[in-house]
Amino acid sequence: MLNFKRIAGLCALGATCAFSASVQAQGDAKPQAMTIVVPYGAGGIVDNTARAFAQKLAVELARPVVVENRGGAGGMIGMNTVARAQDEHTLAFTAVSPVTLSPHVMKTLYDPLKDLAPVASVMYSPVFLVGGPKFTGKTFKDMLDQAKADPDGLSLATAGVGSLGHLMLEQINGQAAVRITHVPYKGMAQMVPDALGGQFTLMLVNASGPVNTLIDEGKLKLLAVGSPARLPGRPDTPTLAELGYPMANMTSTFGFFAPASSSPAFRARMNALINKVAAMPDISKPLTDALNIMSPGTVEQFTAQVQKEYADNGKIVQQANIRTE
Repeated sequence: MLNFKRIAGLCALGATCAFSASVQAQGDAKPQAMTIVVPYGAGGIVDNTARAFAQKLAVELARPVVVENRGGAGGMIGMNTVARAQDEHTLAFTAVSPVTLSPHVMKTLYDPLKDLAPVASVMYSPVFLVGGPKFTGKTFKDMLDQAKADPDGLSLATAGVGSLGHLMLEQINGQAAVRITHVPYKGMAQMVPDALGGQFTLMLVNASGPVNTLIDEGKLKLLAVGSPARLPGRPDTPTLAELGYPMANMTSTFGFFAPASSSPAFRARMNALINKVAAMPDISKPLTDALNIMSPGTVEQFTAQVQKEYADNGKIVQQANIRTE
């Protein structure tokens, strides 16, 4: 004879166990990792800063945050990855040039203002014009004199075709009527060891601790800076504007971008967290010690800055008639 009370009890116990197992499984599930795409090679100021932010954001978000390097084409390969992500698990940390400059110079697979959404500005960085061991002069004037005396005798490395450094070089070449050969890289990390190895004569590189150390040691020669004014840490070095090249006197802005498909709420939350992390002394101090300037702000402020730089760079590129080969 069937014992209905016993059957009911067993069913209830089974349901409870099943529910407990479901809850346990959910509790054991790991949260999906967030990816920060760096559109340059490993190493260098962008990659190192992204990895420092990733460690702090992982704590704030209580989820893994990984950095993925996708270098090439002046940062545009990595930015296309982010533009096509269609999720809220992907960000880019980058110089703004793949959004505001490179699309004016070459064809892109993404619309910079429609497929990418600014999230947070982090800092802007002075650009150093430095000579490596192969450069025999000491000043910016020496560089121009050598370039005029020996056309194609000087070579200058930048972070890539369509990068800010590329634009700065074209401005100098055009205004000075010289022909310093462009040597594009996939980012700045490999440029420094290659400069020391004599692979090229000059480079345009962002301020960083290692670069500052090499300048102090005399292994690199600082000829000029792209900066609104002389740097307190380098008061004897003139800006490119002072030297008569105001159109080449540029700085690099660095910040976070998300896919345009991400929600305003997601971008606002990430902006608040990124600003919080950027204000932490162990994040900001190494950057400011290397002569970078922190530039926190809202999503709206960064968006307005990106849109303005996009419009301004378009005019500069058109006037200079800069195009890729």
